[in-house]
Amino acid sequence: MKLSAESPLKVPGIRPVLLAQFFSAFGDNALLFATLALLKNADYPDWSQPILQMVFVIAYILLAPFVGHFADRFSKGRVMMVANSIKLIGVIAIGVNISPFLGYSLVGIGAAAYSPAKYGILGELLPTKQLVKGNGLMEGSTIAAILLGSVSGGILADWHVSTALLVCAIIYALAVMANVMIPKLEAARPHGNYHPKRLVDQFFKACHTLWQDKTCRFSLIGTSMFWGAGVTLRFLLVIWVPVALGIQDNTTPTTLNAMVAIGIVVGAFVAAKWVSLQHAGKALPAGIAVGLLVVVFALETHLLPAYGLLVLVGIFGGFFVVPLNALLQERGQHTVGTGSAIAVQNLGENSVMLAMLVLYSAAIWLGVSAVVAGVAFGILFALAITCLWMWQLKRKA
Repeated sequence: MKLSAESPLKVPGIRPVLLAQFFSAFGDNALLFATLALLKNADYPDWSQPILQMVFVIAYILLAPFVGHFADRFSKGRVMMVANSIKLIGVIAIGVNISPFLGYSLVGIGAAAYSPAKYGILGELLPTKQLVKGNGLMEGSTIAAILLGSVSGGILADWHVSTALLVCAIIYALAVMANVMIPKLEAARPHGNYHPKRLVDQFFKACHTLWQDKTCRFSLIGTSMFWGAGVTLRFLLVIWVPVALGIQDNTTPTTLNAMVAIGIVVGAFVAAKWVSLQHAGKALPAGIAVGLLVVVFALETHLLPAYGLLVLVGIFGGFFVVPLNALLQERGQHTVGTGSAIAVQNLGENSVMLAMLVLYSAAIWLGVSAVVAGVAFGILFALAITCLWMWQLKRKA
């Protein structure tokens, strides 16, 4: 394939970054469904499944004041390597019968350290005019990994859970090897006082700086709502499939998740091609469409239409989130540093994820059906994005 002079793929270092991200995201998603199968085989209650994700996102929240500085203090490619090594230790801990919640929390620690570096390195490797395209490639790589990782995790878990965990360990090892191929960049902010109290103070100062910036606040709210909704939808599918379709395996929920991933790849590509940083707000109606499509999906009782609806959810979701990510990276690079900006974003996203997972677990514990939960979830998400859109239009008026 011939690449244009404007293609981010021509920039040295981008390809191993995308490869490392693919393996890392593949492992994350395969491991989630393998561990969920482990819980199911061990007769854990349904409401405990979201708790697995809670221990993951709690790591993001607790480490948020530190991981941005960690990403800016050292070469980001090496930070990614360390983070994937921690993930590898976590999956080994699960595989040798240590508590799945403890092992998955280690994976969460690795993911928390990885995230600011993987997005921050784009701002260091690419010029501003290529950031949306670079984010489109990053999201495409991520979602392709989610697609393959989710399906592989479900299929392998139906066959043999221990084999699924072994494959996850191998994939994380490949991610570490890909990280080694990333050129060693200079640290963005190598000097400074890294006392924990000072880091906490600096982090909350960065939070204040970004939230005071109307553009950054707009991006933070949008991406936080999107990923909070995404993680809730993933767990909703696990309980929706047996209720709505009467299917009890692990493969069908992962395949449905894969349909969302396929759609996000398409949506990310379209956004990278047609949406500029100056017009990122145009993506908001796509977020409203996501909520409405989830409502329709929750009421569906046939597998084939469900596939199509989830592909559409993914397309509109990818179109919605890619410009908002690029917007925050560009503004963050010139204010608090890209790594710190992404860490602030992670705090917002994971706080919303945790809140939604708590509500979801409570709903399941109280006996709310998957269909009712899905309809309520879709309506609330559409209303939230509508409010954000109205606020953005008023701000520009």
